[in-house]
Amino acid sequence: MALGANSRTLSGCLSEMASAFGEDLAVVDALGEVTFAELFARSSRLADRLRKLGVGRGARVGLLAGNEISWLEVMFGTHLAGATLVPLSTWSTTSELEFLVEDSAIEILFAVSEFSGRDFSADLVSFAQEGLKIVLLAAHPSPEFVGYDDFLGDADAAEYGNAAMPEDDALVLYTSGSTSIPKGVRLPHFAVTENGFNIGERQGLKRQDKVFLPAPLFWAYGGANALPATLTHGGTLVLQEKFDAEDALDAIERNRCTAIYTLPAMTNALVRHSRFAPDRVASLRTGLTIGSEEEFLFAAEKLGVPQLCNIYGATETCGNCAVTWHHWPLERRATTQGTMLPGQELRIRDLQTGEIIPSDRPGLLEVKGYTTPGYSGKSAELNDQAFTSDGFYRTGDIGFLDPEGALVFVGRHSEMIKRAGINVSPAEIEAVLFRYIGISEAVVVGVPDEQRGEKIVAFVVPENEATFEIRKLSEHLRASLSKYKLPDRIELRNSLPLTQTGKLHRNQIRADAMELFA
Repeated sequence: MALGANSRTLSGCLSEMASAFGEDLAVVDALGEVTFAELFARSSRLADRLRKLGVGRGARVGLLAGNEISWLEVMFGTHLAGATLVPLSTWSTTSELEFLVEDSAIEILFAVSEFSGRDFSADLVSFAQEGLKIVLLAAHPSPEFVGYDDFLGDADAAEYGNAAMPEDDALVLYTSGSTSIPKGVRLPHFAVTENGFNIGERQGLKRQDKVFLPAPLFWAYGGANALPATLTHGGTLVLQEKFDAEDALDAIERNRCTAIYTLPAMTNALVRHSRFAPDRVASLRTGLTIGSEEEFLFAAEKLGVPQLCNIYGATETCGNCAVTWHHWPLERRATTQGTMLPGQELRIRDLQTGEIIPSDRPGLLEVKGYTTPGYSGKSAELNDQAFTSDGFYRTGDIGFLDPEGALVFVGRHSEMIKRAGINVSPAEIEAVLFRYIGISEAVVVGVPDEQRGEKIVAFVVPENEATFEIRKLSEHLRASLSKYKLPDRIELRNSLPLTQTGKLHRNQIRADAMELFA
């Protein structure tokens, strides 16, 4: 068992690692590196300063920054003081930031003044004028704000008891979804730490591993998954401030990374980059990704990650609640999302009646265990509809368990296409599209149709548009799909729109599809 399995708070785990492996590398970013002992000492100084300001258990600390060592320093310092971290998206617009700051009730905000061309200065001045204490994470801060070094001042780095308790909220992660406002997802220390440890076990992580994370830490895939999975196994987290294919290849090669957290769009960008070569990523052994069977196989084989793991979950389930084992045969990892993690419980309801049904039948998935105890802020009003009376989270996803007990994800219930009264899974059609040679990306959506309920539209990104023939693709589809599943229209695109976290932007794609029939 990894040492970190004994800790039930993230800050307690860092303390444990600093005591046992103090001189081992904890984090590497584009500008430097830090050992476990150094990270703990720096985080302890911040915790001391926060405590002297009265920021402790029950308080919330905001953080607006990209993936860098200081992000983790602020997080662990916040936790050592006993407070909760609220990471804010660096992609937020002014109106989004205004909502997040007010809704989260943070008492102090650590922030960068600029990120990836986005200037936050005016927003930060406005927040400061409204009374929020702001600390700039910069060596030479703006005159309007206190800098991080000045804020720390003579704070003491001496060790003291960890103020965080296992049941305290470690993080409040804001996530968008089916609602009009971002949802504040509360994630307790024990859930994030223990679930993260189990995710690391499924990947086969070890102390010597270097885990490459290009996805943002303010997203559950990063902060509630990659971070605790790596930390609890004593590995090194290699951060990329924001994803860039060329920089990612350099970082993987330079650090000899052994694990990667990737997404289909990231994998495509890496493999199709002009400077990609298999030997540059040959150190990769394991990691996580999401996507269809074809997308998973593409990542495992083309990117060259022999023990890559498939996953299922949501922010509300601490990132993932099901993960394949790294040692399973490749085909099994590609066709399922793995068995439920220890401490996670699954049940399935009938799509029509809502009754609980046998797990081998497709239905609506509900999860209980290492999940959020509920939303906070304005989104708390959604708790009654998001959770059952006996504590299960209603995922809104459709799936079932295969004969060996592994979860098979079918799709989002809201994305199912209703055609002449029959449910059609976009994922099934997309899988057939991906089997056609010459397609790099594909997505299927439904649009309203008075006669048949919904029309089916497929958007395809060919590898070479000049030689691509829609006629031959249509023949391939007719040979593989029932007539009622065939797309009414196939549209070629140079690229597909993505969300800020690298997933397909299905709402935008659906809007584009509706314009075709306007």
